[in-house]
Amino acid sequence: MSVRRKIVIVVVATIVAAAIVAALLLRSVLADPDRYRPQVISFLEEKTGKQIEIGHIGVNWIPLSIRIDDFGCRNPRPFPSGYFVKAASIDASLDAWALLHRQIVIKSVVLHDPIINVISDPDGLWNFENPPVEAAQKQAPILALGVISQVEITGGQLFASSLIDPSDRPGPVVLEARNVAATLEQVDFDAFIHSSSSIVAQGSLKADLLRFGSVEAKNLDSKLRLQARHVVFTDIKAEVYGGSATGDLSFDLSGKNTTFKTDARWSGMNVAHLLDAFPNGKGMMTGKMEGDLKLAGTIEHSLRPLAGIHGSGRVTVRDGQVPSLKLNANLMKLAHFNDLGPAKDDPSSFSLISTDLELDSQRISSRVIDIDGYGVDVDGSGSVSVSGSDELNYQGLAEITTKEGFFTNTVARLFGGATLKDGKLEFPFRISGTVANPVFSKGKGDQDTDDPKSRR
Repeated sequence: MSVRRKIVIVVVATIVAAAIVAALLLRSVLADPDRYRPQVISFLEEKTGKQIEIGHIGVNWIPLSIRIDDFGCRNPRPFPSGYFVKAASIDASLDAWALLHRQIVIKSVVLHDPIINVISDPDGLWNFENPPVEAAQKQAPILALGVISQVEITGGQLFASSLIDPSDRPGPVVLEARNVAATLEQVDFDAFIHSSSSIVAQGSLKADLLRFGSVEAKNLDSKLRLQARHVVFTDIKAEVYGGSATGDLSFDLSGKNTTFKTDARWSGMNVAHLLDAFPNGKGMMTGKMEGDLKLAGTIEHSLRPLAGIHGSGRVTVRDGQVPSLKLNANLMKLAHFNDLGPAKDDPSSFSLISTDLELDSQRISSRVIDIDGYGVDVDGSGSVSVSGSDELNYQGLAEITTKEGFFTNTVARLFGGATLKDGKLEFPFRISGTVANPVFSKGKGDQDTDDPKSRR
């Protein structure tokens, strides 16, 4: 046998022997991983300052990973009893070489069907963070955490809410996401629990449904960046009430009250479906809407957490109806018309509504409203309350688009307060009352129509 062949045989034998030894060591470490469960629980409790539950720890050999069943992380005080995170199972990919030194180093994690409840306390504390006890500063020999290369979530559910002063009772859910699939890169576990300003993780997120307040989006796809007290969604794409939307959404968790900002653009939205999501909104309007809107505000610790929202934008609604207003019928009745002309078959219809919007102090104001109805055009301004009263305060000038006969025009001018311009009648009007029961009257009313602030 040649020397070269002997060397090859020796090298192969050495490699095989090393592999056998390594496999035996790994098997000795992972023969019964569940025996390390008390140590893992103790380490995680020291690290997070929260009560940890683990039902069972097993091992998958290909690929090498440990499996944690029935995982739970309970809320710390002063939060209500319950879980911050509860997952049916967690798969954690391991570093095989670290196992040879009897240390568990996690390379990646997959959370299966987790339920995440994020809760804010009026003092500014969150249930996902808690100052760890001093023992957590000592590195446990069995488990090493730090930066995890990748964390995946499949089938997740997310709920975000606040406790209400003064008794810290649970408040309404402000943000909800269902069937979440997310991939996060370079997840810094220590930065997350220590409220560091550094980036905790970034990646992508998809959800079958995302609900913020009363508004919901389906089939959402976005980029996601997490910091200890900041959450940023960018490049959002979603389906909204039969249309499509794009935009950005961010939350700042650094103060006692969470603040948010959003910049959204949408088209093809079904107005009737949108209004169905709001109290008293069902049946108020139909049509297809497009527009843009910037909103910001503070999420209060109250039963109306989004009462402090403010923002501005512009919307256009095409080919719809406002059944409660019966725009043409009411306006023409005021002008003493008996023949509704081209609008007689559908007096509540319009071809286009275009307006600016300003939301502040729970009131939506519009400086310029352009309504093209069938048989009547309207230019107006005004505001509506969104505090629950649904109070209307609108004024404008209506023009009857069809030329009428001499007798009709004369009667309208004498008894309806109308003026004649280019053979068409114009007259001022006012709308008061509520969204459900609007009240039309002749004239501009007593308030200035040019300044929406004067109507608040």
